[in-house]
Amino acid sequence: MRKAFALFLFSSLVFQFAFAGDDPGAAMEWDFGRIKEGVVVKHDFTFKNETSGILKITGINSSCGCTVSQAGKNSLAPGESTMINVVFNSKGYLGEIKQFVYVNTDDTNMPVVRFIVKAQVEK
Repeated sequence: MRKAFALFLFSSLVFQFAFAGDDPGAAMEWDFGRIKEGVVVKHDFTFKNETSGILKITGINSSCGCTVSQAGKNSLAPGESTMINVVFNSKGYLGEIKQFVYVNTDDTNMPVVRFIVKAQVEK
């Protein structure tokens, strides 16, 4: 059981670094900083297929209806990248917010990759 858990933990860390590039934390998270309530902000994340086979994006979900996301391409060859476009509408929000974008793939080792957008919404 310990070996299985250790293998899972190791593979999770390797996958996280494989998709993140040089700076894993910065690539997976974006801070819009201080924004006014009601403003719509956008950010594009780079999503790269670091596997040895074709990777299919099967869907994208977000933690809230205020955040909309889509992929530039849904099928990526090994080494190919696409943009994950994220749009956050701050209408009705105040204070510190953090929203999650979940990219679902057909990779059985890591079927979901999470991106984070955050902001400090002010009146």
